[in-house]
Amino acid sequence: MAKVIWTEPALKDLHDVIEHIAEDSQIYAERFGIRVVEAPRRLVQFPYCGRVVPEFKDENIRELIYGSYRIIYLIRQDVCYITAIIHGSRDILRHLKPGDWDVS
Repeated sequence: MAKVIWTEPALKDLHDVIEHIAEDSQIYAERFGIRVVEAPRRLVQFPYCGRVVPEFKDENIRELIYGSYRIIYLIRQDVCYITAIIHGSRDILRHLKPGDWDVS
């Protein structure tokens, strides 16, 4: 069994996306937020169920896809750290630098 921990940057990403969606629909923003938070719960039982992030080519940097968003997580021992929520159209290499992730 793995533990799932949301990092501060990922929580900020989630907050920003929810605020953006809420500009058009508060209801859809709430639904999105709930579903994105629920999506990584399966990592408790299956930490390697997400695909390897192709841009990083590291077996421990994985992602779950929810709608148009990528939920990026890092596996360290028995912990899955949710590190970012990023729109699929964004250049992930410009916005994420795994070496900067503070997940100690």
